[in-house]
Amino acid sequence: MVETQLNSLRTPVERFADLPDWSYDPNYVDDLPGYEGLRVHYVDEGPRSGAPVFLCLHGEPSWSFLYRKMIPVFLQAGARVIAPDFLGFGRSDKPVEDATYTFHFHRNMLKAFIERMDIEDVCLVCQDWGGLLGLTIPMDYPDRFTRLLVMNTGLGVGRPAGAGFDAWRNYVATTPNFDVGGLMARATPVLNEAEIAAYNAPFPSDDYKAGVRRFPMLVQTSPEMEGVDTGLAAARFWKEDWSGESFMAIGMQDPVLGPPAMRSLQRLIRNCPEPMEIANGGHFVQEWGEPIARAAVERFGLNR
Repeated sequence: MVETQLNSLRTPVERFADLPDWSYDPNYVDDLPGYEGLRVHYVDEGPRSGAPVFLCLHGEPSWSFLYRKMIPVFLQAGARVIAPDFLGFGRSDKPVEDATYTFHFHRNMLKAFIERMDIEDVCLVCQDWGGLLGLTIPMDYPDRFTRLLVMNTGLGVGRPAGAGFDAWRNYVATTPNFDVGGLMARATPVLNEAEIAAYNAPFPSDDYKAGVRRFPMLVQTSPEMEGVDTGLAAARFWKEDWSGESFMAIGMQDPVLGPPAMRSLQRLIRNCPEPMEIANGGHFVQEWGEPIARAAVERFGLNR
């Protein structure tokens, strides 16, 4: 167990040895304004200038490894790919106190990261909490974001998320030591043992899991919760002000953020075309991600 500043833990690097289909060198930043001493990990592949950027944001309880089937397609198209791990996830540091994690703790870190990377011509690629957070970002940087690839997610605007989500939230609240890899395997039957182990890799013990425990509790399912105003402002942005290109893919087997939720989001996003439906895809639809990435690249006219 490696303890860092600000009462956080750092997953030992050997936990990430021999990850399947994951040959990307780790990159780190540990001096983001307001997060000094907390190390944020990110993948950064492809041209450093003169190319579109695919900013890939994971959700709960995954990490950037989730994008391993999509990253090669984006790179083949000549793009740059940046895939950070939120604090509490993946190779990023993990504050140990549950209360550290709030909606704006994560959102402000993401904003500081984008400003540090100083990226332009960005395609936001998001799913799950990658969307709950990521979809609120382009309204603050409308000149940076030109494209959207959105999958199985939504905006937190203070409305109930349904019985399926309530059951998930209750499960996490009553099972603080839940098996992350086992959860991913149940939700994504196509995973093999090495891939399941890769999703478990960030968490040597329950001490590292404060972030994964907190995300379900932060979803804005009632109007007084933190971030509702931000979500409502983002909804207005996507409906009225978004002028970029969009592509949507839906994992049709997702019981919470499946077709009804995504069709509602499609209607919200200005000029969003008919979604790509992944018949066998579940919530973590990136695990069926290669054809999604290829279709998005084609839609955006970026294929070489």
